Amino acid sequence: MIPYRVWAEVDLDALSSNLAEISRLAGPGVGTMLVVKADAYGHGAVAIAHHAVRCGVAGFGVGTSAEALELRLSGIRHPILVLGTVVDGEVPALLGHNVEIGLHSLDRAHKLQVEGSRAGLFARVHVNIDTGMSRLGVRPQKALELMRAVHEASHLKLAGVMTHISSPEGAMDPRTDEQVRIFEEVLEAAKAEGMELGTVHISNSAGLFTGLHPLHDLVRPGISAFGILPGELPGAEALQPILALKSQIVFMKDVPNGRGVGYGSTWRARGDRRIATVPVGYNDGVSWRLSNRGEVLIRGKRAPIVGRVSMDYTTIDITEIPEASVEDVVTFIGTDGDERISVEEIASLAETIAYEITCAVGRRVQRVCVGGQDLILPSQRPTQQASSPAARSYEPKVSPPADPVAPRVRR
Repeated sequence: MIPYRVWAEVDLDALSSNLAEISRLAGPGVGTMLVVKADAYGHGAVAIAHHAVRCGVAGFGVGTSAEALELRLSGIRHPILVLGTVVDGEVPALLGHNVEIGLHSLDRAHKLQVEGSRAGLFARVHVNIDTGMSRLGVRPQKALELMRAVHEASHLKLAGVMTHISSPEGAMDPRTDEQVRIFEEVLEAAKAEGMELGTVHISNSAGLFTGLHPLHDLVRPGISAFGILPGELPGAEALQPILALKSQIVFMKDVPNGRGVGYGSTWRARGDRRIATVPVGYNDGVSWRLSNRGEVLIRGKRAPIVGRVSMDYTTIDITEIPEASVEDVVTFIGTDGDERISVEEIASLAETIAYEITCAVGRRVQRVCVGGQDLILPSQRPTQQASSPAARSYEPKVSPPADPVAPRVRR
């Protein structure tokens, strides 16, 4: 008996392998800042982060302050950088927990200085230089002024300098060369003034796997660590997908010829059909766009999704799998026998990108860690075996640390 209506198996051994490949590509002396924003792209940030610490990553990148604090409160003590922007009300908690902050403007620098002075804490910042993304970041012409302001401030510390490559094709796109050139010019000008730059980083997954150079001190892989590469980038064959999304049949019924199934009866039976109901829907990560298009795996065989995917349920035509029964495992992403449904296949069917598919795996989907048997993670609570002998569930333990972890300013 499987204790979950829907669960995502997260293969920690595959994550270890992917991080090792990333480290190999980055080369000696280049650290890995693993990006775990959006709940580690839907894989479960807390368990991923604790395992990644065992794998030797240098730190973590997140998208929001809440994501940073979730990791801190789960026991992560490695550097954490909010890659995006923060709002004023979030700053005290970030400083109190020594979370590093992406810095995009003089105005934000002044506000961080004021808050740091009030709390008696350093605000550790990474100046983000906009070299072509045109989203966040200081313009190259203003970057030196911003870095000087950080160095002159009593409660700011320049922990790093960064930029963001805009092309999903990384170094294969000639526009990336221009971004690198702009970034290097700013770095050289800062060094000429004798500035200490902290940790310098530029490369995301696309840059790393397409040979972007120089890589400087850190690479910032996200989706590649989870076994997925965007587009047709080289190197995907060396990565292992770490996510499997599964549910189980909870009900079966025979549907006569011509009977509609699901909202709007967008699918009607051609002949007598046997339909299975599965308790997973678009709130759990099964795209609504897979209605009447997608497939699942049951007992090692493919079966079509019929009718509209709803919030909580999906219906499957199992007529060609007469041996199927209630409590059979239904695989939406992953492998069953010789068959496999990949994230990339689903993204193509749903006419979207792989990132959206994994990020859509909802919070109510139980994450079950598989593998990593020698790495019992602080974020994991061993439980009874789930769908495989190596599976165990985790529940984040959210409790504040005894003392703030931020460095205090010496008076």
